[in-house]
Parts: sequence; structure tokens; C-alpha cells
Amino acid sequence: MDIRHFNIMDHLLSGLDQKLRQLRGVADAISPMENRKMRPSPAEDCVEHHLSEEQRRLSIALMRVNHAGEIAAQGLYHGQALVSRDIELKRHLLKAANEENDHLYWCRSRVEELGGNVSVLVPVWYWGSVAIGVTAGMAGDRWSLGFIVETEHQVMRHLDRHLLRLPSEDEKSRLVLLKMREEEAEHAMAAELLGAVPLPDVVKKLMSLTSKVMTTTAYRL
Repeated sequence: MDIRHFNIMDHLLSGLDQKLRQLRGVADAISPMENRKMRPSPAEDCVEHHLSEEQRRLSIALMRVNHAGEIAAQGLYHGQALVSRDIELKRHLLKAANEENDHLYWCRSRVEELGGNVSVLVPVWYWGSVAIGVTAGMAGDRWSLGFIVETEHQVMRHLDRHLLRLPSEDEKSRLVLLKMREEEAEHAMAAELLGAVPLPDVVKKLMSLTSKVMTTTAYRL
């Protein structure tokens, strides 16, 4: 189906609809933005190496955290798009959310491959992030873009830490995280080019604290 058949609100509502189905546990490998299947995982052709029970549990916990982070990213982008005053910015937000949806799918699939479950608090991460995204968007589009830049920079630092913690034998998870990091950097750069303004240090620290609460909780639940 051609994307030109839909307006911005159609895409936003479609994304929200898919997220509601995901929160209810309905597996869906279709991207709402272009009605296409998700991109294959970067680790699709990678051979699965043997992991000890301790290594497997560590990988599950780390990838569960990354899945929760992608759920939160979806909520942020959807919340910002709801209140954005600029059509082009809405398009950028929804395109980024669409790419993040691939990340979400990759992380969930990897958790399941390892025999684990995603966080039971997924609805909390999503709707809490929607509220944060709406708040950021209401401050104005340039501030909203600045929020994207800082969010992506924090995500990249978070991914760097996980890449160091992953068992060396878990090459499949590593390939997923490396591809995610590459695309998070692209999202940050795109937001900067659209006119993002740097956020005050106090806002950055508050974002970091909120992220720490989510990652610590999702690691266990």
C-alpha cells in the first residue's frame, strides 16, 4: 500500500493502534508506516553459539532492557508527534518511530530466542513515555528536537555499556545492538539538522535518572 494514500494523522493513529496490540501481547511483524514486514534482524544469518545458563540469563536481562527502551522510544515519538506544530517534524518523528519499531521487533525476537520474556511493565514504559513526549512537544518543536537528540545520545551510551557486558559468545545479540546504535546516531543527527536546541543540564540529568529507573526495573521484571 502506498504511503501517499494516508495523511500524518492516519500514520500516527496506525502506530498507536499497533502499539496497543503489542501491549496486549499480539505479535505483529508489520510496520504501520508503510504496511511492510519488519526488516530482518541483523543477526538473522549469524550462527547461535552455546551459552552457559548464567550467560543466557544475562543476555535475556540485557535484551529485555533494550526492548523496554525501544517501547519507551515509541511512546516518546508518538507523544511528540501528537502535539507537534510542524508537518515535516511529524513526518520525521513517525519515520523514526517506524525504524525504532524494527529495533523493538529485533529485541523481542532475541529475548524469545533465548527463552526469556519481555518486561511485564511494558504498558507503563509506553504510556509514561507518551506523557513525557507530549510534555516535551508542548515546549515547542525546536525543544522537542533537542529532546530527541539527548534521548538518542543517552541511548547510545546505554548501548555501549551493554555491548561491553554481553557475553562474548552472544554474537547474535551483539549484531542487533550494533545496528541499533548506528541508527540511533542517525536519528540524533537528523534532529540536529532540523534545528534542535541543546537542553538545559537539569533536564538532561532528570532524563538520565528516569532512564536509570526504567533500565534497573526492566532488568529484573
